[in-house]
Amino acid sequence: MALLDPYIEDVGSDGVGQIYVEHKIFGALKSVIEFKREEDLDSFVITLAEKVGKPITYKNPIVDASLPDGSRLNIVYGNDISLKGSNFSIRKFTEVPFSVLDLIATGTISYEAAAYLWILIENGMSMFFSGETASGKTTTLNAMTTFVPSNYKIVSIEDTPELQLPHPHWTREVARIHERGVEAGEGKGSDITMFDLLKTSLRQRPNYILVGEIRGIEGNIVFQAIQTGHPVMSTFHAASVEKLVQRITGDPISVPKTFIDNLNAIVLQSAVRRPDGSVLRRVTSINEVVGYNPQKRTVSFVRAFAWDPETDSHVFIANRNSYLLENKIAQNLGIPEERRWVLYNEIEKRTKMLEKMSGKGVTNFYDIYRIITKMQNKGILKIAG
Repeated sequence: MALLDPYIEDVGSDGVGQIYVEHKIFGALKSVIEFKREEDLDSFVITLAEKVGKPITYKNPIVDASLPDGSRLNIVYGNDISLKGSNFSIRKFTEVPFSVLDLIATGTISYEAAAYLWILIENGMSMFFSGETASGKTTTLNAMTTFVPSNYKIVSIEDTPELQLPHPHWTREVARIHERGVEAGEGKGSDITMFDLLKTSLRQRPNYILVGEIRGIEGNIVFQAIQTGHPVMSTFHAASVEKLVQRITGDPISVPKTFIDNLNAIVLQSAVRRPDGSVLRRVTSINEVVGYNPQKRTVSFVRAFAWDPETDSHVFIANRNSYLLENKIAQNLGIPEERRWVLYNEIEKRTKMLEKMSGKGVTNFYDIYRIITKMQNKGILKIAG
């Protein structure tokens, strides 16, 4: 019954003992429900795994899957790898995704920073939403998809389906990996990895590719896709730009540092703990990738936005001095150097648009998409050089 509460984010057990709940309003809570015996907990997770069609055993003790309602399920079975006994976590699926205005209302991002990302996404910039586990990076990526033009063909690639898009030309692809020990010849077909799906997506002529999370060799294909003119948005597990670059250029992704400038922006997000113990999700910085510096043998980047923890606000550091706006987008739009200020005016205009929508109570993910689509069709969002 806990999953019926719209404010529940996660329900899980760390082993024998009480079940814990992550609540949007009340934070982390202990449930009155508990597992008192290992046998009961084991029986529960075995039944749960069978219901999603991924039987769990001591030989294959880990399951990642989706429940029928779309909620994400993770199970670890047995006390040989989990000393407190089996454990599970259910990350609840939201029927209507969080919108960009929902994120602004909670302070995750500002109107101005959202308007800036709107222009980047509309103009085909590739970006990663990076952060630690449970920092909200997938939620933020999904919210930003309303800024992708409605006539674009989008291909999303995930290992566990989480993304929800409003676009009519959306191809949703999910990797198929069998549990170890399961023979492909049993009518289940062979494994189809994210690497396989990414290679296939390049033949589908997408305007944007969305990748659920880059973890392995598929990251190399992502950079090949960007090089061939396919904008990509993805999530990535790294707490800083430097850590992200280290992981991308190291095994198993192994992208040469000289190719990093194919990525345009890195949005860093974190779960910030306040003195009262509550947790806030904040976009801590938006960074523009300039390129590889051969003298220093490092990747150069500039910070466009930074979160100020004292005022809990986002500061536009690159105002009137944005590398991406002036050296990428302005050039692509044919805006002469002496008129590049129009892009900063456009950020101000779109900031007011978002504020106006919020003021009128329009915060629903799909309603925002419809309003932006109408503005696109009427030419209101056209940037005049």
